Amino acid sequence: MKVEAKKRILVLRYRFIGDTILTVPFLRNLRRAEPDAFIAWVVAPGSAEVVQGIPYVDELIFWDPPTIHADSRSTHRTFRDKVSFIRELRARKFDKVYVLKRSLSSAIMAILSGARERVGFDTEGRGFLLTKRVPYRHDQHEVQNFLDVLRADGVKVEDDHLEAWLTEEERQFTEDYFLRAGVAADEPIVGIHPFSANPPRAWHIDNFIEVARRLQENYGARILFFGGPRDEEALPALRAGLTTPPLFAVGKTTLRQTMALLSRCKLLVCNDSGIMHLAASMQVPLVAIFGPQSPVKFGPWGENSRVVYSAFQCSPCRQKFFKECEPTERGRPECVEAIDVDAVFTQCTTLLDSRRERG
Repeated sequence: MKVEAKKRILVLRYRFIGDTILTVPFLRNLRRAEPDAFIAWVVAPGSAEVVQGIPYVDELIFWDPPTIHADSRSTHRTFRDKVSFIRELRARKFDKVYVLKRSLSSAIMAILSGARERVGFDTEGRGFLLTKRVPYRHDQHEVQNFLDVLRADGVKVEDDHLEAWLTEEERQFTEDYFLRAGVAADEPIVGIHPFSANPPRAWHIDNFIEVARRLQENYGARILFFGGPRDEEALPALRAGLTTPPLFAVGKTTLRQTMALLSRCKLLVCNDSGIMHLAASMQVPLVAIFGPQSPVKFGPWGENSRVVYSAFQCSPCRQKFFKECEPTERGRPECVEAIDVDAVFTQCTTLLDSRRERG
């Protein structure tokens, strides 16, 4: 009796921590529909760290051409590197490719893979490269856009929540970290990420300090600041702004360690950033501050997420800052400056009080 070969499925959605996290519901529903298939996912090596331990794929394939983005390591720099990658992809003999990126290059990668079925968004004039074209919507969240690709392919979508996975070693790191910091087991930790890769998009640091002060005074919260190595220059201002000394995981933790520390937080207050999606994937209640970019497509996804957003006539903007608008006295676009501390703190109290009521 001839044994039928496993269906082989490839998913293309690489680059960016947020986009990687938002792909998880797609993969979970795909695995549920195709429990016996071999599923591989093309991802960027840096952002792939956030989905370490994912049970829905059999293989992560790293694609890493040079880009201006921070997570690029330029593994596939030369033309020879790229050709070699495509040859390796073709050797895997995939039957179907889901193209969740909207670029022309990703559709070209799909057809070069040799897969007979290619399902993806009908964008950037690339529809002729696909065997099934899916309309892309700008008026709904990216999670639902990804799931629309499954729906268009006749796959039942049963849920849409985010997920993340921690190892026992990472959980132990969290316990040790707070033990060394003298934090009691029942002490509420509130994470704050006041930074942004693009500084004009960030709410002013003085506003974050004021929110932190109110959280200390009203909830006895221990404040934990998150950030990267280049954000360390802000530490003196953060220390000076609070009477109760905060904790700092700024430039001191890996991406996975940051996820582990987030898991202990009762709340995260942040800008529109990758850490926002990390917290949402771990079901950490969060308040996200959006200025130039609309939260409709890329806002935090989950029931415990709140967005504070001040929409202007020019929102969402093209983010050519201070060419199409004037900076405020504090060097921010007006849409960011218009968000006041009271509005953000109100959302914080809503989430913390509801959690307190639930025990």
